[in-house]
Amino acid sequence: MTDNRAHHGTATGQVLFIRITVNGHVRDVLIEPYLTLIEFIRGRLGLTGTKKSCDMQVCGACTVLLNGRPVSACTMLAFEARNAALLTIEGVAQGEALHPIQEAFIEHGGLQCGFCTPGMILAAKALLEENPAPTEEEIKHYMRGNLCRCTGYKRILESIMVAARRLTQTHEPGTLET
Repeated sequence: MTDNRAHHGTATGQVLFIRITVNGHVRDVLIEPYLTLIEFIRGRLGLTGTKKSCDMQVCGACTVLLNGRPVSACTMLAFEARNAALLTIEGVAQGEALHPIQEAFIEHGGLQCGFCTPGMILAAKALLEENPAPTEEEIKHYMRGNLCRCTGYKRILESIMVAARRLTQTHEPGTLET
């Protein structure tokens, strides 16, 4: 959506006005039409938990949730997220209280260097919202787009399975909180 008030000269032309809800907060922003979602998140919003790695939608390090669905922020243009709800890793915890998925990753060694962890946690969150009690094979299938160079995935898988059990013990299916 463009807004005639929002067309300002830049080195490459125009800017677009968008409204986006980021981690529960509505933001009205002006962006260049070529700005990727990851550039918007990291550069404009200063939310650096989302990692930039492959720029080709193959590693999952830049995974964020858009309207609850995982997307690769490195290949999506920011204007495509207009009027949507964006969740980054910074919005997963509730204040100082970590989300059960974050707790499980810490407790069960689902992270090593931590570079891929934000994308892993957000993808796992989307999975568990969609399927609160996934099998090991379903987790492997869903997480196949998120790569880790440090672990053998055993601990990541274990972390997600533990989080799923915890979440189903405390919530009714379909009502998982951020």
